[in-house]
Amino acid sequence: MEKTRVLGLDLGEKRIGVAVSDEFRTVARGLGTIDVNGKEHDRIREIVNRYNVNKIVYGLPLKNDGSLSHRSEKMLSIVTRLKSIIKAEFIPWDERMTTIEAENILLMADLSRKKRKKLRDKLAAQIILQSYLDAIYLKNTPVEE
Repeated sequence: MEKTRVLGLDLGEKRIGVAVSDEFRTVARGLGTIDVNGKEHDRIREIVNRYNVNKIVYGLPLKNDGSLSHRSEKMLSIVTRLKSIIKAEFIPWDERMTTIEAENILLMADLSRKKRKKLRDKLAAQIILQSYLDAIYLKNTPVEE
């Protein structure tokens, strides 16, 4: 049986951060970013095919009360288009604070503003995917008493 991977997306208006899991679905690795220029759907489809992805976890920016924000409605239009061209399970994931978490990690690494900007979206996608993978692992792991 061929192993499949999970893709993580941090959807933005200018760039989409991309991360992929290992074949065992335990570790997320940032792949990079895709510019939003009308060709992003094709690039994501290429990545799905290259890495044998059957699940796509995408960050959904929610308000503090858990409802959809104006930005999340824009992001859902990208997801709707992706669903029409990619055969995969699409899983929304609460992405509140992931960009801030990514920025803080990059600040602790003492990277320049230019380097942080370049890496932020990729790292945010990696954080979204890793939190999903961790949640699935914890859900399927028995608790020792």
